Amino acid sequence: MTTLAAEAITDAGTGQLVLAAVLGIAVVILLIAWAKWHPFLALILGSATLGLVAGASPGATVTSFTTGLGSTVGSVGLLIALGSMIGALLSESGGADGIVNRIVDRVSGSALPWAMAGVAALVGLPLFFEVGVVLLVPIVLLVARRTDIGLLRVGIPALAGLSVLHGLVPPHPGPLVAISSLNADLGLTLLFGIICAIPTVIVAGPIFGNFIAKRVPLPVPALLGPPAVADASVATGDEDYAADATEVERARRNPGFWPAVLTVLVPIVLMLARAVGELTADKGNPVRDTLDVLGNPPVALLFGVLLAMWTLGTRVGMDRRQTNAVLGGSLPPIAGILLIVAAGGGFKQVLVDAGVGNVVADAAKDANINALLLGFLVAVGIRVATGSATVATITAAGIVAPLAATLDKPEVSLLALAIGCGSLFFSHVNDAGFWLVKEYFGMTVGQTIKTWSVMETIISVVGMTCVFLLHLVV
Repeated sequence: MTTLAAEAITDAGTGQLVLAAVLGIAVVILLIAWAKWHPFLALILGSATLGLVAGASPGATVTSFTTGLGSTVGSVGLLIALGSMIGALLSESGGADGIVNRIVDRVSGSALPWAMAGVAALVGLPLFFEVGVVLLVPIVLLVARRTDIGLLRVGIPALAGLSVLHGLVPPHPGPLVAISSLNADLGLTLLFGIICAIPTVIVAGPIFGNFIAKRVPLPVPALLGPPAVADASVATGDEDYAADATEVERARRNPGFWPAVLTVLVPIVLMLARAVGELTADKGNPVRDTLDVLGNPPVALLFGVLLAMWTLGTRVGMDRRQTNAVLGGSLPPIAGILLIVAAGGGFKQVLVDAGVGNVVADAAKDANINALLLGFLVAVGIRVATGSATVATITAAGIVAPLAATLDKPEVSLLALAIGCGSLFFSHVNDAGFWLVKEYFGMTVGQTIKTWSVMETIISVVGMTCVFLLHLVV
């Protein structure tokens, strides 16, 4: 029996371990969905319940949890922080606006929905979903008002581009958590994720947007402006930062289309080059060794940050203090995400150390359940129950982690993507993203379910179909 734990923290039988897993997950779901607790606390108490019901001592449970928490912060937290810094500079320099305006101004008519999907996917590479929504919604509203082609025809493709990238492509938290938990290769997962993302964005974006726009006509709400960079002082409580942010607004000029695009793409290209090098060159090859270093995710993203400090900072008129203010202001807003991801890593480690994952792995083998399908279905269940894509990814990855040890390298990457697809399934009223989209687009709850919720389900199903198709050829 494959195990990821160095030493089991309990010798409980299968029935007790299954009960422990069910109760641990139930505690997390109930505290988030019913008691409205923060997922960070819910995951801590869920981990405690799981360990104690499984028969582990309190000390062993705490040690297991903190070990998982620390390793997750070390592997995933660094990447999230660096990605957030690139996204902040892209936003505050005007680079994101420049990319959007350049493409939208050169496209018209029926091609606009396709352009919006592409813009959202490109801008969404380094940005978290919520930040991408805040950046793109004013542009969507302006385009819809100026062209009169319908709000949902341009809005749905933009949301689809952001959501697909958020669920399937690193350096977003969900994919990174799955990659870390399953010990998947990041470059290979990134490559497969982009391959799956393209048809998924097309189907869930322009195609579905054109279909649903005819059935849910929406007026264009009042134009909204993106929040000023100085608003970050609310999060930091730092008056000096607020002053620096105001100076950034005064000094800012658009960095230009190509510098902004290249800055976003450089870390992605480096990570992809590393994956290609691993597939095509032998170990010890100087080119492969160089790509292994440059394409290592922390190195690639750090290089991206350093490049962004010049292309999106110095070149647009920011001095060192102003650039530092933007970088520093990017970190407080992601503190909650980092804590949730870290606690999820602890929950996953308790699952592994107690032996729950091995029980599930053995049961899946006996029932002849495909590992990709199992990961997808577990993520779907947690997503629908909690509303959190991150919690769904964390829990599903922890449960199927032992199965990953029995798979080859490409299959492990596809398993990470299958979990990511499941984590996007049917966003509804327990998901913060549901309400964000509802308010920005001025929709009723029913309209939001018909548009946003169905779009998310399409992304999940089409993405999983692409994963299965890739599995046939790799």
